[in-house]
Amino acid sequence: MNKALPSAMKDRSPIRRRWRVLVRWIPLRHVLPSLSASGEKLRAAASAKRLVKSCSEMEPPWIWNIADDQFPDATQIVDRYHAKQHLNDLGKALYGLTAPRAAPWAERRKEELDTGRFRALLTAIRRQVTRSDAARRCLHYFQTNRERMRYPEFHAQGLCTSTGVVEAGCKVAIGTRLKRAGMHWTKQGSNAIIALRCSKLSGRFQDFWERRSERRAA
Repeated sequence: MNKALPSAMKDRSPIRRRWRVLVRWIPLRHVLPSLSASGEKLRAAASAKRLVKSCSEMEPPWIWNIADDQFPDATQIVDRYHAKQHLNDLGKALYGLTAPRAAPWAERRKEELDTGRFRALLTAIRRQVTRSDAARRCLHYFQTNRERMRYPEFHAQGLCTSTGVVEAGCKVAIGTRLKRAGMHWTKQGSNAIIALRCSKLSGRFQDFWERRSERRAA
């Protein structure tokens, strides 16, 4: 008999555990009105081999290496709000935590990021490199991830550039069902209930049972 797992469903593989924490799979549309619509767009993305990967604030190189190896056709996107946090932090490092110049400087850089003026963004950061190690690190970060920060282009394609939508989807679809007080699950049981719940929220509950009946009949 499988040993019961706590509601958090521990994953003993360190790579898979970190991957689950740091990486989110993003649906094709920028705004998702419902989980049903979200599921349809994810299925369309998968069928077109055009999955989109968005990474959260700390993105060590091995994460992108895994993505390249396992999902070579994926469009890679750095979470836009976490990228902006780097600019906020740099503004404070340059001018001080409470200095009046810090916030306006960061806001101008974020506007350049949002509107695709990446050359202007890099130039502004590069000017600070001689007097700040934080600026040097930030410059390297944005140069390294430039192709993953083409936000105007991504938005024009209807792609989501933040992980919040999927994080909320995981909470609604998985967390609210499997992580209630006192719940314990076997891995087999949790996988079964997740399959049922996702089918229901995706508007495919009837299809699920029809396919199951067809397999049994065969």
